[in-house]
Amino acid sequence: MSVGIQAITVDFWGTLFFDGPRSDDRYRRQRLAEFETILAGAGLPISRAALERGYEASGAWLARLWSAHRDVPVEEHVRALLAAADPKVAARVDAPLLAALVDAYARPALLVPPTVDPAAPRALEALAARGYRLAVVSNTMRTPGRVLRTLLARQGLLARFAHTTFSDEVGVRKPDPAIFRQTLAALGVEPAAAVHVGDDPVLDVAGARAAGLRVVQVTARGEPATGADVTIASLEGLPEAIATLERG
Repeated sequence: MSVGIQAITVDFWGTLFFDGPRSDDRYRRQRLAEFETILAGAGLPISRAALERGYEASGAWLARLWSAHRDVPVEEHVRALLAAADPKVAARVDAPLLAALVDAYARPALLVPPTVDPAAPRALEALAARGYRLAVVSNTMRTPGRVLRTLLARQGLLARFAHTTFSDEVGVRKPDPAIFRQTLAALGVEPAAAVHVGDDPVLDVAGARAAGLRVVQVTARGEPATGADVTIASLEGLPEAIATLERG
């Protein structure tokens, strides 16, 4: 017999929030334009072409890191970008200047926010009313967890979650089971009593299953349905999906 469900973990990107087309390119342009302005104002100019090369080089470094299911704070993204763009300038960046650059790097998603699943508030409210403990478990790419919390708060969703786990803050990424287990440990819930909700067949479905959770897969973006206990088109179907799992 299945253990009763006590906790539900939810992915951020592709489940709660959705980026528009070419958002990565828009974020890159905004980040580098602000870097040019900030660095020039500090008397440490770097050309846009050099910054573009640094952005690409830091992306390649991050891709290698992420492929090993590891992560770092965005401060390390910025250091890697500057070191690749102009090592001499990078060596002269002090703590206040680094903080300004990190802020510019982190905030593009706040200026043109991603869209939220319109069913998310109702679904989360319904699940919280049933007594489930809710948490976010998400990889972060170049936008840090602290910004994702702000996006959740702006939509009135952050207060619904007892815990939020973001890969840049814990150093491990889905599909590594450790990120799920860390979250459940914070909630005080065993994997057999938890369900993960996400869109990606590998990061969410396979990762959560490896950690011992049941899985509801959201296929809003056309992801192939592979191995989940229940599949739904959007979060509108989540309360019933959880009820289905409870019935066994």
